[in-house]
Amino acid sequence: MKTDDLITALAQDAPIRWPLGRAVAAAMAGGAVVAGLIFFAGIGVRPDVMQAVETIRYLFKFVVTLALAVTATGLILHLARPGVPLGAWRWALLAAPALLAVSVVLEMMAMPMSSWGTRWIGTNAPWCLSLIPLMALGPLALILLALRQGAPRRPGLAGAVAGLVASGIAATFYAAHCPDDSPFFVATWYTLATGIVVVIGTLAGRRWLRW
Repeated sequence: MKTDDLITALAQDAPIRWPLGRAVAAAMAGGAVVAGLIFFAGIGVRPDVMQAVETIRYLFKFVVTLALAVTATGLILHLARPGVPLGAWRWALLAAPALLAVSVVLEMMAMPMSSWGTRWIGTNAPWCLSLIPLMALGPLALILLALRQGAPRRPGLAGAVAGLVASGIAATFYAAHCPDDSPFFVATWYTLATGIVVVIGTLAGRRWLRW
């Protein structure tokens, strides 16, 4: 076989690859659909949602979860391309934790110390720790699949950040159901739930994103 013919044959047999950005966008859209189906089929919005949307604490939860999803997405697009500097995205990822930290301080200033424990424990912690990871599994799997279109130099780190993206998507849905709006609760239990997904993403990334 001639060299040109061999190259042509190999090219025809090679799998079709999407541009990384498009693949990640499609994965996030598909992941949001999967998480949304789980949410609306088995969880649903809280009964008092019409009253809740008039409060800052309820709306602020979405600011935090969406900030996490957006900044983690920007970072992962850079991590999946070898040689591309992370730039400001590594610092942008601190936006969600910084917002939470500020909100906790403001909550401490606004509420009496005697109420802190109740606000921290809340009423829905076990559901938070289980439902956010559950809804994040679909987005995480799709994002990891999309990242195989790239070439992450640090597969474990890429998987961890994919876990942050998936957690941001899942937590955005869960926030519409969760009756606990205190920053104390969000900073503790949403963070722990996100940590579970990050661990799963790290382990999965080390196995599936190696090249």
